[in-house]
Amino acid sequence: MRVQIKNIRIIDPSQAKDLIGDIFIEDGKIVSKPLGSPDKIIDGKLKIAVPGLIDVHAHLRVPGNEGKETIYTGTHSAAKGGITTVFCMPNTNPVVDNAPTVEFILLKAQKEGLINVFPIGCATKGSQGVELSEIGVLKKAGIIAVSDDGKPISNAQIMRRTLEYTKMFKLPVISHSEDKELSKNGVMNEGENSTILGLKGIPKQAEEVMVSRDIMLAELTGGHLHIAHVSTAGSVDLIRQAKNKGIKVTAETCPHYFTLTDDIVKIYDANTKMNPPLREQKDIDAIKQGLADGIIDCIATDHAPHTDEEKNVEFDLAPFGIIGFETMLSLVLNELVDKGVLSLSDAIAKMTFNPARIFGLKGRGALKDESIADITIIDPKYFYEFKKENIVSKSKNSPFIGRKFKGGAVMTIVAGAVVWQA
Repeated sequence: MRVQIKNIRIIDPSQAKDLIGDIFIEDGKIVSKPLGSPDKIIDGKLKIAVPGLIDVHAHLRVPGNEGKETIYTGTHSAAKGGITTVFCMPNTNPVVDNAPTVEFILLKAQKEGLINVFPIGCATKGSQGVELSEIGVLKKAGIIAVSDDGKPISNAQIMRRTLEYTKMFKLPVISHSEDKELSKNGVMNEGENSTILGLKGIPKQAEEVMVSRDIMLAELTGGHLHIAHVSTAGSVDLIRQAKNKGIKVTAETCPHYFTLTDDIVKIYDANTKMNPPLREQKDIDAIKQGLADGIIDCIATDHAPHTDEEKNVEFDLAPFGIIGFETMLSLVLNELVDKGVLSLSDAIAKMTFNPARIFGLKGRGALKDESIADITIIDPKYFYEFKKENIVSKSKNSPFIGRKFKGGAVMTIVAGAVVWQA
């Protein structure tokens, strides 16, 4: 199958490329010159082609929680958002701490999925933080990183051993940075709003204490630490200091942490409840600065689907988490690019080239010759309202329902095949 995308603006941060041209695809890969005439021509006029978006932090809920999301619904939702590759977290039921579970997810993704799915394996057996998983076996089965996401590795010695052991396999350790004693029973950011609302708060130090500890352990071991869902100004400062010292640390944040403050919790909507919680304006400002400075490497969704029944309860009782596949790109465009925080190329790099480089995804995150033809096509003038009835995810738990966006994905191509089109 030969495909030609004509007259499109091509932005490829991996090559510092930004120009108007054509993209040629043959047998699922990008080529400079096809061997014959195209079977399909796509008109790219007034649109933008970027490498397929890579989401390094998501929850597909498979196996065990298919009532919230499935591989089928999750990958369709991601494709609608322009995402061509998803890393799925291991806090499933059962957890992903053995090869058969990894293989099950990969087989389901092959059969039902529209996009690429890479499992993340548990760092410890049962995600209990007591004994290391058989990480070499998990890597051979197909994991891309290890994490006990949803739970921190509270024991510093176990975290040290995880960072040491994963060095042999060149796997990043994704840290869920939370001191559970400090965050115990908390449901939102600790501060003026939590006091006014009468809700138990989670102090910023619950995140920052663990970020600090894990950075020190990364310095001790030389292991690769990747800090998930950064939400505070203090965490940004700690990561900045670590990078200046040459410690092997990378980091991600999510659109809600540079878009919403804890003021929105005043409506008592459980779709504003997430972990880490929404913080204050000074934290948003610091995260934006961290993105602009390159301190925060990636933007991810932390897509965490929950049913209406689970969320439609008292705020204290509702589970943490929101969906994010279908709004990530538009939020990045509207909150970062349109407001001058990042150039379009730099913003795209944090969802394509940087994730591919950090997690060793060969052939992805770029639009070079012989790269896999995973491509997201953006229409910067695509206006839409994010409506609950149009959400493709099985769950609808988003604080952005009703928001109007300018700019988004209008076509998603995976290995040369169009898997979604507006």
